[in-house]
Amino acid sequence: MKQTNPEELLDFPCHFQFKAVGLAGDIFQEGIIEAVKKHAMVSQDAVRCRPSGQGNYQAVSILVMLHSYQQLTDIYAEMRQVPNLKMLL
Repeated sequence: MKQTNPEELLDFPCHFQFKAVGLAGDIFQEGIIEAVKKHAMVSQDAVRCRPSGQGNYQAVSILVMLHSYQQLTDIYAEMRQVPNLKMLL
């Protein structure tokens, strides 16, 4: 089986949806949005937030246009620094 370089899996530029799960609240939501904004343009229409069933957690999804694999890795690295993050998808 041929090994694939992760950089070859996407054709840039492309749309990409980042998803993060963390504790419910504005701090987490705003932190994720700001982390992505440091490396890509984010329109208000591109952000979706969904609370968990009991409201303890929330999922934040952001659709952006990526121009390089480096931009992708930079955004993930920035999101890992957000307080109350539980999971990145």
